[in-house]
Amino acid sequence: LHELYYTAELPLCRVLAEMELAGVRVDAKALAAFGTAMDAELKGLERAIYEAAGGSFNINSPKQLGEVLFDRLGLPHGRKTKTGWSTNADVLEKLREHRIVADVLQYRQYAKLKSTYCDGLLKVIGPDGRVRTSFQMTVTATGRLSSTEPNLQNIPTRTPLGSELRRM
Repeated sequence: LHELYYTAELPLCRVLAEMELAGVRVDAKALAAFGTAMDAELKGLERAIYEAAGGSFNINSPKQLGEVLFDRLGLPHGRKTKTGWSTNADVLEKLREHRIVADVLQYRQYAKLKSTYCDGLLKVIGPDGRVRTSFQMTVTATGRLSSTEPNLQNIPTRTPLGSELRRM
């Protein structure tokens, strides 16, 4: 283990410290524009969801969403929780063929991208236009690096919008 420590772990500490100091450059203008576009998309989806539901409600409330989808609209439902119908992603994914459910899933995706990445990253951009994260090399069981405050390793890539975010 001494050899691993001196040949891999110890040299990596310096590299990670330099990466943390350097930070990652972020295009704040593009990120803000992306956030504005997400806002517009969210408003459009909100209108479509309210129209399909026959009125407004808190889309982010699982209880209210469950009442609308399963009680008011009579969609097939899964299990009930202490607070109402389950509206987690697995339940909704099975009902995606219903337009309102597809819109709710898209709404959740856009809201997550906007709040976590657009709004979240804009708050932590330094005066030099860079975001600085903390890398941990001893946290994961697999020996992989992890990143915190903010976690720059969880920005999505498997969707076109996620890839666009990464480019910024």
